[in-house]
Amino acid sequence: MKVTRPIFLSVMVALVFVVFAFLPKLENAEKESILLKTIVDVVETYHFAPLNIDDQFSEKVFNLYINRIDRGRRWLTEEDMKILSVYKLKLDDEIRQGKFDFLDISVAHLEKGVRKTETFYKDILAQPFDFSTSETVVTEGNEKGFAANDKELKEFWRKNLKYEVMTRLANMIEEQGKLPEEQRESEAQLEEKARKKVLDLYDGWYKRMAKLERHDRTTAYLNAITNVFDPHTSYYEPVQKQSFDIEFGGKLEGIGARLQEDDVYTKIVGIVVGGPAWKTKQLEEGDLIMKVTQADNNEGVDIKGMRVDDVVQLIRGKKGTKVRLTVKKADGSILEVPILRDVIVLEEKFAKSLIVEGEEQTEIGYIYLPGFYADFEDKSGRFCADDVTIELEKLKKEGVKGIILDLRDNGGGSLDEVRKMSGLFIEQGPVVQVKSRDRRPEVLSDTDNRVQYSGPLIIMVNNFSASASEILAAALQDYDRALIVGSTKTHGKGTVQRFIDLDRTVRGSTELKPLGHIKLTMQKYYGVAGKSVQLTGVIPDIVLPDYLHYVTTGERDYEYAMDWSEIDAVSFNQDVYKIKNKLELKKRSEARVARDSTFQAILEYASWIKKQQDKSEVVLNLKEYQAQEAKRNAEVSNYRELMKKEYLTKVRNLTVELGDLATADESKKARNEEFISTAKKDIYLREAIAIMQDMIATHALVKR
Repeated sequence: MKVTRPIFLSVMVALVFVVFAFLPKLENAEKESILLKTIVDVVETYHFAPLNIDDQFSEKVFNLYINRIDRGRRWLTEEDMKILSVYKLKLDDEIRQGKFDFLDISVAHLEKGVRKTETFYKDILAQPFDFSTSETVVTEGNEKGFAANDKELKEFWRKNLKYEVMTRLANMIEEQGKLPEEQRESEAQLEEKARKKVLDLYDGWYKRMAKLERHDRTTAYLNAITNVFDPHTSYYEPVQKQSFDIEFGGKLEGIGARLQEDDVYTKIVGIVVGGPAWKTKQLEEGDLIMKVTQADNNEGVDIKGMRVDDVVQLIRGKKGTKVRLTVKKADGSILEVPILRDVIVLEEKFAKSLIVEGEEQTEIGYIYLPGFYADFEDKSGRFCADDVTIELEKLKKEGVKGIILDLRDNGGGSLDEVRKMSGLFIEQGPVVQVKSRDRRPEVLSDTDNRVQYSGPLIIMVNNFSASASEILAAALQDYDRALIVGSTKTHGKGTVQRFIDLDRTVRGSTELKPLGHIKLTMQKYYGVAGKSVQLTGVIPDIVLPDYLHYVTTGERDYEYAMDWSEIDAVSFNQDVYKIKNKLELKKRSEARVARDSTFQAILEYASWIKKQQDKSEVVLNLKEYQAQEAKRNAEVSNYRELMKKEYLTKVRNLTVELGDLATADESKKARNEEFISTAKKDIYLREAIAIMQDMIATHALVKR
């Protein structure tokens, strides 16, 4: 079987598939059966650590699936669970047979739960709440277990709805306090308005649930199966794979508009500057799309009640083709807008740089890299290693004394790109070890002895720096080539995935295709020193406190995450620059942080966040809640104010970019101004600059 080649190291944010609403007829029972058998066969054959499909596996799938479809314990009761639990140890047999009996009966019970709870919330919200009583509600549904029966379930709904109304009522009362007394409404009037808001919210939610289709439920069940192997092995429907490729490559073919459901229509909520929709000068944020017409179709498709995913598929298309959107404007007028589709480049996904300066008036280069992107479909497309190379060259021409590479919130991407990027900072040598099942580790190396940048280097990371980010940080840390600065640890994803096109694994059955793809964990990666980052992450050389300082986050939070392991080190060395006095740099940074009131306030906020995380029960008395909210709002407000302050004054664009910016459109200028403004408000960047100045001043990086 041929495996699709690019190798991915990006974090999968676990999707919570809510699988309910009305049970339709099977779209294609034969296709579902083949899909299930094929996925399991591929995973068993190629997964790094395959599992036995047995009763133990069945129980894990059962529990994971149930927790996902009713995480809040809103629809199922213990009575439902008694029936569904019959399948707890039978799913392994169903999987082998390609059967979906359990899926069918679970959705039937969810259908029943949705129908009865729709009457629950409508009845409950029809009457005023009494907020003077002393009662509490557990907000985390899966901590309380399932309701014993419908009576207990309705009481659970009553308390949760009361909580939601109370939070809105408290906000309304706070806003009322800002108005003149003669304009204020009574608490009873506000309570009625709050209930109406919650009613509208739930009506909209249930409408969206009703749009779920059979393939949504099937995908949710299939991912409960694959995620028992590990959280990053996932099934992608064809449309989901298309969206992944767009996100990964940073470009798409279409009109360049961001859409979301708005009651029965689809609303335009964003327009990509420079894209086809922007060029028409006729489409605006807030426009409601009513009909989509292809160039060769005069009738068009009325999209009323259609899912936004389906609307997107109608609008997307090949470069050079035409589509007409019939939209309703804010003033109520109806307009048909013809658009010529084109390639849209999502500039915010790509590397960019600035010149920053600290107290010592030393100019430092700053490169922000949001992801390890690569356009595998187009050799002339954007690749992050090439882009970072360009930024390095521009910064060197500016004469910067050091460079800070920002990988915060960078979820990873292409394995080959991180290998090439590591080579920008060392002559040559191993970068990462990749191990497949039952095979010796393969050492991926930089074989180019050129060094694009040989000066002082800091890499910034946080809890959300993952995969490829962790490979780069770990490699340059092992080489003593870069100083790693950031949160207590990085995400901790030490596995490698590849996409496999399921159509290539099934001979014939053309009428059932496309089947989609599976993103499969086939390898683990290790640093050159033999250490894995799985679960543990990369521990920065210098830790800076952030709001998650005391909270456990990352890979270890995922159910069925793979274990940590270790292999032999490989020989590695570099003769560019080596950091000699990390301990001294750490002491200096810790001293600055200790006497900095902002960092100390952040630590206090982090402690408060930890306490809030440990709470799952909330009070339903309005006055008590308002008192608690006053304290909470004060904490949050203080923290937000800290993040609004400017900690850097000298931040500028590179000289070579000023000409292009002078003639750029207003939106591009605005994005650039926001980039600079964000950098100025970044206290962590300020401290990284101070560390860099220490490195330079104390000759921390000594050429050998």
